[in-house]
Amino acid sequence: MADTIADTRRLFTKPQNLNDAYGPPSNFLEIDVSNPETVGVGRGRYTTYEVRLKTNLPIFKLKESCVRRRYSDFEWLRAELERESKVVVPPLPGKALIRQLPFRGDDGIFDDSFIEERRQGLEQFLNKVAGHPLAQNERCLHMFLQDESVDKNYTPSKVRQA
Repeated sequence: MADTIADTRRLFTKPQNLNDAYGPPSNFLEIDVSNPETVGVGRGRYTTYEVRLKTNLPIFKLKESCVRRRYSDFEWLRAELERESKVVVPPLPGKALIRQLPFRGDDGIFDDSFIEERRQGLEQFLNKVAGHPLAQNERCLHMFLQDESVDKNYTPSKVRQA
């Protein structure tokens, strides 16, 4: 048998210039969850979060968008992705059932530290999901990130690049 020798020659690449090194990345997807707002009173009280998207990926129809979503919308997105896609969907930050009990000494789920902790968890969830190439084809993700309101009676489908 002949001994095989690994080919260790380097690939020739074009030299990098300043625009390549410091210009905008060729493909990027940035999602920020910020500006939590608590609205309503009593049992109708809930917190919404601003979801801001910036991208140059051709699969997204809008290159920048900003929508408001509440925790139940994130739960809906997760359930839709689990049901419709082949993607392993990461968990959402917990429901904090203990914080919803009456007669607590703090604001429960409306406490600033809890809202900030949840905001960070929701941002991590969205970035993991939206960064997955298969999830990027799901209509529910596009609706969640770019439509003013979520149509929970939509027909599940794949998004086609323009």
